[in-house]
Amino acid sequence: MYKIPQNMLSELQTKLDYVSAYRENRLKVAQYVLENPLFFDELVQICFAPSDKNNHKACWILEFVSYEELIWLQPHLDFFCCNLKALKDESAIRPIAKIVQLLVKSHYKKNENSILLSETNLQDCIEATFDWLISDTKVATKAYSIRTLYVLGNYHDWIHPELKIILNKDYANHSAAYKAVAREVLKKIE
Repeated sequence: MYKIPQNMLSELQTKLDYVSAYRENRLKVAQYVLENPLFFDELVQICFAPSDKNNHKACWILEFVSYEELIWLQPHLDFFCCNLKALKDESAIRPIAKIVQLLVKSHYKKNENSILLSETNLQDCIEATFDWLISDTKVATKAYSIRTLYVLGNYHDWIHPELKIILNKDYANHSAAYKAVAREVLKKIE
């Protein structure tokens, strides 16, 4: 776990202080990081520092940066993946669940821009996404987890049967959005 000393508020921390949930606002800070990549390492560290007041905001920004430069995460994958379990705030988990989905999809694309996840990274992603799926997280996190597990299940034989059991068991207790994703994935599995 990383903790930034209080007396060392960086330019990035100052920007994060003013980030709000508005998409335009988040995009502006993501653009700042894209234009100033030297802040990327710090951004990743803040994402996994739950005691940092800007932790969830950093996760929002990392999601947007990852849409443009997912490859920047490559040198951080061991840290990123092994700390997935440390996230407890729903506002931090949702964007990270989306990033995990992007990473897994990229890993299995196998082209020159693909992310290379180690077996340990993959196991951390599998564990975290199953945890998010079966715990009390919001529907967006569950939807990302379902889709990520579907992709992983194409390469790990045991995942689709487990996913199918969970989706069928939980189906009746969830929202229309959850049911739509569950139906879509169950159809692909069968």
